[in-house]
Amino acid sequence: MLKAADTGGPVRALGAMSGTSLDGVDAAVVVTDGQDILGFGETGYRAYTRQEQAVLMAALGRWDGPQVAAAAQVVEAAHREVLGEFEGVDLVGFHGQTLAHAPRGRGTLQVGDGQVLAGALGVPVVWDFRSADVKLGGEGAPLAPFFHFACARWMGATAPLAFLNLGGVGNLTWVDPRKAAAQEAGALLAFDTGPANAPLNDLLRQRRGIAFDEDGRIAARGRVETGALELFLAEPYFSRMPPKSLDRNDFSEMIELVSELSDADAAATLTAMCAAAVAQGMQHCPAPPGRVLVTGGGRLNPVLMEMLSVSLDCPVAPVEDVGLDGDMLEAQAFAYLAVRVARGLPTSCPTTTGVRALVGGGTVSVPD
Repeated sequence: MLKAADTGGPVRALGAMSGTSLDGVDAAVVVTDGQDILGFGETGYRAYTRQEQAVLMAALGRWDGPQVAAAAQVVEAAHREVLGEFEGVDLVGFHGQTLAHAPRGRGTLQVGDGQVLAGALGVPVVWDFRSADVKLGGEGAPLAPFFHFACARWMGATAPLAFLNLGGVGNLTWVDPRKAAAQEAGALLAFDTGPANAPLNDLLRQRRGIAFDEDGRIAARGRVETGALELFLAEPYFSRMPPKSLDRNDFSEMIELVSELSDADAAATLTAMCAAAVAQGMQHCPAPPGRVLVTGGGRLNPVLMEMLSVSLDCPVAPVEDVGLDGDMLEAQAFAYLAVRVARGLPTSCPTTTGVRALVGGGTVSVPD
């Protein structure tokens, strides 16, 4: 059972994240009491095979049916494999794989059964993090902001800053670390900025059979089609006030906007769309951040990072510059959030998801 549950002492929690880029499962240990980060532990990664990616792709946007069941089996098997390599863990935070996200419609769906994992791993598993938030009127995303607040405190930040996650979808967390707690008024603002790597990855899979634009090499040879970029920025989503969130495929028409372009020009244009969406989103920040720390796969694309540096009015750097791990930050976030759920602490608030009141989402499953 959960170590030090009654005393509020440190817990060695293991988090797992399978993101919208569909590349694989990240796993990471965080030592925390649910408030402060007390240490970071070992990490692991299990890539999805091409066949597994095809199964997951076939289930995207679906709420039920055989494709969803097949995707759940892939997700559970991959997580059992990578999480089973860790020892001495008190608690697991299992995000699952998002297949569909429509908070104003049917809700949100992450496949993978936490009870199955609890039985396989022999430790309590916290899962289904988003449903409670959506039921209370929230977007159910993004959920990492409470962890970002803890990261800002861990790194000793004393002024507002922003964390920018560029996975399949982009999301921004503005943090004021001078506040006493993440749920305090004015401590956080979070929202999805727009599509990030997903459209470009999908385009390159279709055209070249490759997973992503490594080092931005294809985009670096191309030219941005400004007409397509202007059409993209005319989307009503960008004028909506946050909090707000997106499904992975909400901007799938982006590929249509670049369908007549060469591979290089299409890659450059899709990359520019990601950066422009972030620049639009920055206008919603309560105060200008002193810096933007980038996590997720997008930080490894020098073309994208240069576009962000040019379009934003503050320094832009990968989170590694402050001692964090940009490959594992989301997995670490769900380790941290799992402890908060287990201890009855909130995991989202009105300024992170638009939920009507503080909510601690998540189901705790214990081994039989």
